[in-house]
Amino acid sequence: MARGVEMDPIVIVGSGLAGYAVAREFRKKNPSDPLIVVTADDGQFYSKPALSEALRLGTPDAELASRNAQAMQLQIKGEIWCATRAERIDAEAKILFTSAGALHYSRLVLALGAEPVQLPLDPISLGHIHSANDLASYRRFRAALHGKRSVTVLGAGLVGCEFANDLARAGYQVNVMDIAPLPLSRLLPPENGAFLRQGLERIGVEWRLGSGVIAIEREGPGLSVQGAAGDVFHTDVVLSAIGLRPRTSLLRDTAIRTGHGIQVDMHLRTNDCDVFALGDCAEVEGMWLPYIAPIGPAAKVIASNLNGGSARVRYPAMPVVVKTPDCPTVICPPPPGLEGQWCTESGDLGVQSLYRDVGGAVHGFALNGNCVGRAPELRESLPMLLG
Repeated sequence: MARGVEMDPIVIVGSGLAGYAVAREFRKKNPSDPLIVVTADDGQFYSKPALSEALRLGTPDAELASRNAQAMQLQIKGEIWCATRAERIDAEAKILFTSAGALHYSRLVLALGAEPVQLPLDPISLGHIHSANDLASYRRFRAALHGKRSVTVLGAGLVGCEFANDLARAGYQVNVMDIAPLPLSRLLPPENGAFLRQGLERIGVEWRLGSGVIAIEREGPGLSVQGAAGDVFHTDVVLSAIGLRPRTSLLRDTAIRTGHGIQVDMHLRTNDCDVFALGDCAEVEGMWLPYIAPIGPAAKVIASNLNGGSARVRYPAMPVVVKTPDCPTVICPPPPGLEGQWCTESGDLGVQSLYRDVGGAVHGFALNGNCVGRAPELRESLPMLLG
């Protein structure tokens, strides 16, 4: 795009929930300034969290997207550059270089999301593994399930557990494999993790915990999976859900600071005052929050600041509802680095764990089973996460 006499546009890189949320909020405050969304995919709007429950709910994959790119252009009153890769940023000249050409911007919003962590396996093994990190990869996974009976999920984290519940309820034989001893080991205390494991066992989920995968080979119509402990088992389809990594490579040759993610302050600005970031790619005041709840407040703050404001993001305690209806689970992790310990009460029908600091104050909770109803009350008693 050649630089013209009109003002350069606001450019948003990414058409996921975070990118489109900023575009919508910006348009509420500013109906006329030029706006361009650059996306490597087809620009459809869909709910990524809905992917891990679509089978159980019987949602055809053709119905997962609620709007196509043309409809989104009308909604945001701007352009959407589909199938366009963001390749490089010249922050000093305020140019985004893309596969469709150079794009001058007035301000830049990075909603790059996160990418699946890849297992350190040989290329043949990797070729047998599916992911479901976006609509296109999810549709390929759904196509691979056609006519199959068994699925192995690599990773017993948040997404892995949700897919395990979804697939088991859809009638598949499900194995979940993880090097950790319990599901959701990074978020749940051991008693809560054990309760979740037992809850999904009741619907047929089999756990292969404490062992990673070292190779996957074709075996007749299916696959042979070899574990690090020497175990070998057969499966039809393999889905990787071992974790996500913020996308930061676009900033590799810039002075914009990155840590685990793109580092932003409470205005959601990077150290370049004309570049903002939010969502799974952003690290806000040292916190990486790859969940849905922070996106709405963040989008409002960025939209205000794109229009000359000085808004600061404020995050209340934000519980994460795990989509495992056969073992209801809600987690509100404590702030990272806070000294304290989990205090757990267990029963046959549920588990409640409260994270208490050294003075006894509660800063987080983990609830399973019939204890999840306490989440709203507990949330209201927690201090602000940020702000």
